[in-house]
Amino acid sequence: MSASKPKEPFWLGGAAARMQVLKSRDPMFRALHRFAIRDGISSLWAGLSASVLRQSTYSTARFGLYNVVADRAKKWTGREKLSMGWTITCAGVAGGLAGVVGNPAEIVLVRMCADGAKAAADRFGYSNAVHGLYRVARDEGLATFGRGVSANITRSVLMNVGQITTYSTAKHHLLDTFHQKDDVGTHVLASLSAGTVATTICAPADVLKSRVQSASAAGSSGGILDIVRTSLREEGPRFLMKGWLPAWLRLTPHTVLTFVFMEQLRRLTQWKMLATDQVGKALVPDGPLKAEAR
Repeated sequence: MSASKPKEPFWLGGAAARMQVLKSRDPMFRALHRFAIRDGISSLWAGLSASVLRQSTYSTARFGLYNVVADRAKKWTGREKLSMGWTITCAGVAGGLAGVVGNPAEIVLVRMCADGAKAAADRFGYSNAVHGLYRVARDEGLATFGRGVSANITRSVLMNVGQITTYSTAKHHLLDTFHQKDDVGTHVLASLSAGTVATTICAPADVLKSRVQSASAAGSSGGILDIVRTSLREEGPRFLMKGWLPAWLRLTPHTVLTFVFMEQLRRLTQWKMLATDQVGKALVPDGPLKAEAR
């Protein structure tokens, strides 16, 4: 599974995290220009090692756990195909579990990326992901790895449900309604829809997660309610969508490559990929898809 997970554009990951914690109204490219001038071009790749660690835990777990949970649900219900409700439930459970698994790496990633938006004296200064994990455990205690976990679980549930259901629904709609071929072009179109929907529904949870996890133990309660009150007072309700564009530029190519690679691996290995098959078939109970009959 992990071999099929493409690495996201890391500078966009840093941009998204920085935009989400930055309390200014600078456009994305102006903020990136400011970071590059002040800290150097290499600063745009801040958090590279943490992003690799995050991909190795959270991103891989989302799809792997979904297949495990969906298989268990099929055995428990005695059904060969799960209904839409069961599919959404399985995707949500898998996403929530993956959010817990990936939270420590997420904290380090957010902090490394957010350092560029802070004064030098307030930066965490982690040199790499392992150093970040060590520093968090040593300076703030193991309990800190649970910081923002509720927001991360919420975001992960929304991400998994949004990506899996949107991709499968869009793919089978293209196949059955528009009679598209089950090829790379169809997979790209369906995954573009999945990336856009996932980015939009996850944006508020992403912002809150990033701000909670970037807060240090000293000088800030780091609580969600405190952060919401402060952000609403200083920035207004639009802060919940802050960083949408860089998040979309990061997540959508990642989503496209993920599903395209998974579809190709399925064809090569004849692997049953529930994440791309189950929903669409649940939506068409009267018979096989026309695309499958071709």
